Amino acid sequence: MRSAPSTDEMLLLDNQLCFAVYSASLAMTRLYKPMLDKLKLTYPQYLVMLALWEQDGATVSELGERLSLDSGTLTPLLKRLETSGHLTRLRDAADERRVRITLSGAGRRLKARAADVPACLLAATQCDVPELIALTQQIQTLRDRIKAA
Repeated sequence: MRSAPSTDEMLLLDNQLCFAVYSASLAMTRLYKPMLDKLKLTYPQYLVMLALWEQDGATVSELGERLSLDSGTLTPLLKRLETSGHLTRLRDAADERRVRITLSGAGRRLKARAADVPACLLAATQCDVPELIALTQQIQTLRDRIKAA
């Protein structure tokens, strides 16, 4: 049985979960960049579009919650996506305090052009689908535990 790691071992960069997640996130963003450039989207804009392809007509607050983004970060993203013709922002008729986000025809058509992005991820990671699903679920569990802490 191994004894508890020393303080020096605990403070090695390569032993930090935060660094592994951070550097994997940077690598993921670099992987996605050329694909998203073809779609004329940034990575955060791509995440917004994914959420809207899943639930068109969401409110700004629903999108913010789904993407873990505050309105100060999300609003400029939505404005740029609206300017590029991918969505519209309209006040909710039932409650004018809420703004609903609706995909435009161009935004809906963009989904077909984005369809090969996941296949590129599969190829780059050299994972099979069950392995990627399991890894995604582990990371989501970790995220949820950290949020709850």
